[in-house]
Amino acid sequence: MKQHLLDIQQGFNFRDLGGYQTKDGHQVKMHKVVRSGMLNNLNDHDLQYLIDYGVKVDIDFRSIEEQESMPDKVPAGVRYLSDPVFPKDATKSNEKAALRKKAFLNDPKAGYENMLQSYKDIVLSPSAQHAYRVFFDELLANEKDGEAVLFHCTAGKDRTGMGAVYLLSILGVPDDVIRADYLSSNKHLLLNQQNKQKMYQELGETFLQNIEDLTRVCDEYLDTALDLIKAESGSVVQYLEDKIKVTPAQQAKLKEIYLN
Repeated sequence: MKQHLLDIQQGFNFRDLGGYQTKDGHQVKMHKVVRSGMLNNLNDHDLQYLIDYGVKVDIDFRSIEEQESMPDKVPAGVRYLSDPVFPKDATKSNEKAALRKKAFLNDPKAGYENMLQSYKDIVLSPSAQHAYRVFFDELLANEKDGEAVLFHCTAGKDRTGMGAVYLLSILGVPDDVIRADYLSSNKHLLLNQQNKQKMYQELGETFLQNIEDLTRVCDEYLDTALDLIKAESGSVVQYLEDKIKVTPAQQAKLKEIYLN
């Protein structure tokens, strides 16, 4: 499975979703949709690179707190759109942060359980369903070839990962390819994971296990979301129709815009 990494120096997990083959023999167009981690550290080379790449819209799935504490560096001429999947960053209040730290020090499964709950919330919470509806509205408006929508969260793996799962499902990319695209965040985030491990080294093995679970993706996280989606609607595409209100006509238009 060939992936198209963008040449970004001060960011991670920047990937063009183009190039994937669909089940019916089409191919996702290049320079149309980019998934990534956050844009707060981009240098001048990166900003110019994204302009030259054709990025026209920057969709930010992070909470308002995350957006304010680490604002995107938005390339000139690119429209920024705040589109939080979760209304609040639950880790930011001092009381919750203290409770979370205590759990992470004592319970080796706390990070893993935290992630499973996040994926349930991505599927079921009204704020997430609204955010993905806005995401699809932007994708539907992105009609010109060579013009790209970029969408991201913090690491570009969970909220962004599910956005990619949703779009690629509608476009008819095979499930195993969609899963491989989702899981490849681990490879592209390895340096980020190692840096986090170094930061928390002195807090012990249990804490480090929890940090590892927070900074990776795995089959169980994706399956938590997919199992819920299937229970709700039977399939990803049917869920998008039922809950995100992406109509069959809009699905056909997305194929027109994003497939060769």
